[in-house]
Amino acid sequence: MLLLILLLALLAVWMLSLALGSVSIPLDQIMIILLGGEADRAAWTNILLKFRLPKTMTAIFAGMALSVSGLMMQTFFRNGLAGPFVLGVSSGASLGVALVVLSTAAAARQFASRLGLGLTGDLLLSLAAGLGAGITMSLALLAAARIQSSMTLLILGLMFGYLVSALVSLLLYFAVPERIQAYINWTFGTFGGVTQEQLPLLGGIVIAGLLLAGGFAKSLNALLLGENYARSLGIHLGWLRLGIVTATSLLAGVVTAFCGPIAFIGIAVPHLCRALFHSSDHRLLLPAAMTAGAIVALLASLIAELPGSSLVLPLNAVTALLGAPVVIGVILRPRSLERSYPL
Repeated sequence: MLLLILLLALLAVWMLSLALGSVSIPLDQIMIILLGGEADRAAWTNILLKFRLPKTMTAIFAGMALSVSGLMMQTFFRNGLAGPFVLGVSSGASLGVALVVLSTAAAARQFASRLGLGLTGDLLLSLAAGLGAGITMSLALLAAARIQSSMTLLILGLMFGYLVSALVSLLLYFAVPERIQAYINWTFGTFGGVTQEQLPLLGGIVIAGLLLAGGFAKSLNALLLGENYARSLGIHLGWLRLGIVTATSLLAGVVTAFCGPIAFIGIAVPHLCRALFHSSDHRLLLPAAMTAGAIVALLASLIAELPGSSLVLPLNAVTALLGAPVVIGVILRPRSLERSYPL
C-alpha cells in the first residue's frame, strides 16, 4: 500500500513539474499534448516536449539512480553516511570536466570538430565527465578485485577523491576567471542539460544499472548480517563486491556525467525509506528508493525553478537544504543506524 501511495505521489509530482514553471500550462492541455493532440497554444507544446518533459524524465532517472546506488553503498560499507560517490566516481567526473573547461576547452572542441563529432557545450562536458567517471570506475573495479576489506576500499575511494580534488584546485588556481565560472556552473548541477536525443542513452544506462542492482537484493540482505554470514549462505563475496561496485559506478557515473554532481539525494533517500517502511529488507527498499528518489529529485527541481519566476536556483543548494536535515537526524540518532545495520 505504501509503495502504491509513493507511485501515485510520483505521478502527481511529475504532472505538477510539467505544469509549473516560468510559464504555467493547464493540466488538461498537458494531457492533450502527451496524447499527441494539439494544444490551444503552440508555445505550450514546444515548452512541454522540448524542455519540461526531458528535464522531468532526467530528474526521475537521476533520482532513481542516486537513491539506489546510495542504498547499496550504505549496506555494502555498513555505514549510514555512505553515499553513491564514496568510490570517487564524482571526483573523476569533476576532473574530466575541469580538464576540458579549465585548460583544454578550445583544443578539445577543435579536435572534436575535426572528427566531425560536433561536440559543443553540455554534450562536450557530458563526454568529459563520462570519461572521467569511467576511468574512476575502472580503478574502483580493479581495487575491488584485489582488496578484500570493504573498509579499505572505502578509505581508498576517499583518498582518491581528495587527490583528484587537489588536482582540480590546482587547475582552478591557474585558470582564467571565465573558465572558473563555467566550471562552477557545472558543479551547481542541473536536470535541464539533457536533450531529447541524449535522454534514451541516459535512461538506458540507468535502467541497466537498476536491473543489475535488483539482482543483488537477497545478497544485500545477507550482507547486513556480516560478511561471514553471507559467506555461510554460499554467496561469493568477490563477485558480489564487483557487481555492487559496477552497478553503483554506472548509476552514479552516468548521472554525474549528464547532470553534474548532485548531492545528498543518494544519502538521504535511503534513510527516508527505512523510516517510512520500518524495514531493512532490500526487496522492499530498492523499489521504494527508486520511487522516493524520483519524487525528491522532481521536488528539488521544481523548487529550484521558482514557479512563476524566471530565476533558477542552484540545484545542489536545494538538494542540500532537503537532504542535510535528514543526515543530521541520522547522526543525532545513532540507534537508527544500529537498527539498520545490525551486528
